[in-house]
Order: sequence, then C-alpha cells, then structure tokens
Amino acid sequence: MESALDYHSALALLQWQVELGVTESIGDVPVDRYALQATPPKAKTGPAPVIVKPKDVDPVEQAQQAARAATGLPSLRAALQGFDHCELKKGARNLVFCDGQAGARVMIIGEAPGRDEDREGKPFVGNSGQLLDKMLAAIGLSRDKNVYITNVLPWRPPQNRDPLPLEIAMMQPFLQRHVELAEPDVLVLMGNVPCQAVLGKRGITRLRGDWQQAWGKPVIPMFHPAYLLRQPNQKRAAWADLLALKARLAELS
Repeated sequence: MESALDYHSALALLQWQVELGVTESIGDVPVDRYALQATPPKAKTGPAPVIVKPKDVDPVEQAQQAARAATGLPSLRAALQGFDHCELKKGARNLVFCDGQAGARVMIIGEAPGRDEDREGKPFVGNSGQLLDKMLAAIGLSRDKNVYITNVLPWRPPQNRDPLPLEIAMMQPFLQRHVELAEPDVLVLMGNVPCQAVLGKRGITRLRGDWQQAWGKPVIPMFHPAYLLRQPNQKRAAWADLLALKARLAELS
C-alpha cells in the first residue's frame, strides 16, 4: 500500500520530528522478540585453528646464552649492553663494566654502581673508590697496574637500594663469564651481594677473611669500602684481610 504522503511532505515531517528530539524510530506494529527463532550460525568445516601461545621468556636463560656466546671482554660488554631484560638498565645513566687491568692477578668484585659510578661509568669511584685505592696501595697493589675491578650489577639500582634476587640471578652468568675471560689468580668479594652471586651465601661479617673456592679460583670475602666508611672500627679486620690477600698472592707466585 502506497503512502498518502508525497516525498516532500514526508521529508518535512521527518525534519520536524528530528527538531523535536526524536532519536529512534519504531514500526507501526509491535514485534514480539521472544517469538523470533534465533538462526544458529553455520558450523565451520575443517580442523579448528591452532592457537600458538608465545613462550614466556626466561631472563636468566637469556643471560646464560648471551654470556656463553661472548668470546672476549669487548663482546661480553656488548652482550651486557644489549641485554634488555633487566629493568635497571632503563633508569641508569651508564653501563659500569670494569676498571683496572684485564689479566691482572687480582679481580675485585663489588656490589652495584652508586651515583658516582653511574655518572662516570667506572666501578669504585668517589669516596669508596679513594679508600679502596689506599687499601690496595698498602699491600703494593693498584688498579693502574695489577688489579681488575667489576661489579655484580652493571647498572645502578634506584636510590641505591639493595639488588633484588632476580637481578643478581640475571647478572650472575655475565659475572661468571667475566671471571673466565679476565683469568685472575684470586677473587676478592667486597660485600654481601658478590658473596651471594659467587658463593651463594650472605653474611659478610661471618664470611670475611675466610678463604673459599669458587669458579676454579681462591676467593676471599672482604668488607666493602663504603661499609668501612660507615664503620671505621672495622678497618682493623679489613687490614687483616688485606694481609691475607698479600700472603696468598706470594704463595701463588
């Protein structure tokens, strides 16, 4: 049945309804939606698609692979620089890789960079570095001649907080490869974090001065210079550890 309205009249009525605020239109006859039969979707033929979930990345495994692939200290540094699974990298200014002489008989392992280390890109600078240099000089050692230095973590933790267990675990493969490539005679672990990474132990007050073996090297834990600056009464114990280091080097000569 044709409408009694012509086109122009119908359009005018529609515009009038829009001006009144009409936003929806309905039919002349109500529809019983419950009486409508839903049309089931057609069943798809053929095998169901295979959904492949991405494999979770294990940062420690990735670190192990990257560390093993390093054939020298420059490539190890590059591997650390390209390792993006440690969040510390995003907030650090510089990668702190090493200082001193590669191939030196003594390799010192510290904890993590502080503000001064992060700014200069070298381990053990600032007040703690100056004290370390004096300690080494007292037994005839120097980072300019016969000492090689690194840290467990190459990036500064925010607000100098303690490294997290996962951060230590991620950096441990790089550290072990670092020792293998540097080939020192003796390892010096300064603080709890390197003791955790190398020996799997904590408690520097109990561990210091006690020679142990790890990664095929004799290892001696010592107080960190930053700790000695806060606790100068422990310098006597640090001096005893330095003398023990000097004696062991003489034995290995």
